[in-house]
Order: sequence, then C-alpha cells, then structure tokens
Amino acid sequence: MLHGSCLCRGVKYEISGELSGALNCHCSMCRKAHGAAFRSRASVNASDFKWVQGEELVTYFESSPGNHRGFCRVCGSPLLSRFDQNPSMFGLPLGALDDDPKVKPMLHAFVGSKAPWHDITDNLPQFHELPK
Repeated sequence: MLHGSCLCRGVKYEISGELSGALNCHCSMCRKAHGAAFRSRASVNASDFKWVQGEELVTYFESSPGNHRGFCRVCGSPLLSRFDQNPSMFGLPLGALDDDPKVKPMLHAFVGSKAPWHDITDNLPQFHELPK
C-alpha cells in the first residue's frame, strides 16, 4: 500500500496496486503546473486509487481537452491527472507520495519544450515527445 498527501495534509490517498510508466515530463504544462523544470510521474489504475481524506478539497483544471489535473485547492499541491480518453488510468505526480513508490523514471519526455535553464545530466533516454 502506498500513501500520498498534499502539502497542507488536508488531502490523503492510498494506492493498492503497482505504479507503471514512470517518466520525467518536460512539457510546458507540467512545468507550469509544478513550478519546476519537469514533473516526475507514473500511471496507476484508477481502481487501485482511493481518497482517504479531503476529496472535497480537490479541484480539477482541464489543461488540454480531456486532460484534467487535480490539485488541492488549499495548498495547490498537484495530486493526480484524469483522462477522458482513458478513465481507467490516472497520472500520478511522484512528488506527492509519502512512501517509496518502488519505481523510478525511466525516460525524459517532451524534451523539445524543456526549460532552457535546465540541463538534463543523467543518461536516461530523451524523447522529443511522448514515446509510444
């Protein structure tokens, strides 16, 4: 069981399944939403995700058609992404987890729009967009 929460601890969740597809996303939307050079994220089955506390504090922003980014309306912490085209999966920012997810990002995506002030210094594969 994995646990996650927002900065103010008003929102808490549990994940009963495994995470998959961990990556670092450098797209401009992730950079803006996280206030950082990139967002480290993984995928989780929606059926393995459960709000434990504060679901009413989660607000969603449709950052692109069909993609909804959920965040705590009190502290602003990014918590998950929902997708109209694939409601059975969530995108999960790894930074909101309280436990070790036992996965690490395996690649960098959208490096074509990465922050010009950030240099990628690891040896992970880099992709101009999201690899298929």
